[in-house]
Amino acid sequence: MDRQTISRIAHTDHPIAAPITDEAVARLIGRAARPEAGRALDLGCGEAGWLLRTLAAKPRWQAVGVDLDPTALNRARQTAQAMGLERRIGLHHLDAAAFTAKEPFDLVLSIGATHAFGGLAPTLAAAGEHLAPGGRLLVGDAFWEREPAQEALDALGAAREDFTDLAGTLDLVRAEGWTPVHGHVSSRQEWDDYELSWTGSLSEWALDHPEHPDSAAALAAADAHRAEWLHGYRGTLGFVTLLLRRTSAH
Repeated sequence: MDRQTISRIAHTDHPIAAPITDEAVARLIGRAARPEAGRALDLGCGEAGWLLRTLAAKPRWQAVGVDLDPTALNRARQTAQAMGLERRIGLHHLDAAAFTAKEPFDLVLSIGATHAFGGLAPTLAAAGEHLAPGGRLLVGDAFWEREPAQEALDALGAAREDFTDLAGTLDLVRAEGWTPVHGHVSSRQEWDDYELSWTGSLSEWALDHPEHPDSAAALAAADAHRAEWLHGYRGTLGFVTLLLRRTSAH
């Protein structure tokens, strides 16, 4: 199975592809999309869970999502239609780093998609190019909760320098010209719920489709991921979602 298919199945029961509860997502959106009307852009939107929640909460907002997974985008379109939001959202099958727009956005999001830009700093720079003066950026990225052991690095396929700690993450944000005005640090409970949902949904799909040619591969992928989490990076990898504004006028 390709990684996109595995991820899509694994997120069946946790459509926000990050270790964040629905309540925390609602709070972040409430702070990020304060004006009654506005335009939001999600760079690496997946199935557009953040955007659709924003549009549902803000009837006068419009949204644009960009992602490389065509199946995820099709599911986003289906969900938008079911919610009656299809006329307020545009979805583009495109590399997030290559997206351009004629008009800026009041809110730009990039949650768990900094790999598309090569890290947090280039993500901030790219997202900032799409932001209207006075607009807000909602970005989510991993950080080291503690010094990573080799087992954690091996499980994640990561290098020590791929992330810093929480203090270093906030220092980087400030150094790049942004001021955090709100945020959410995912708890151990949120991480555990997310990982159990991820591996559980994938395992259940495999057990429900024993005759499918990918059934064994899906079950193996779930088992491997569970082992990497429990014996590798659990308690080591953190996740923070930050609401940012430019420190100075742009």
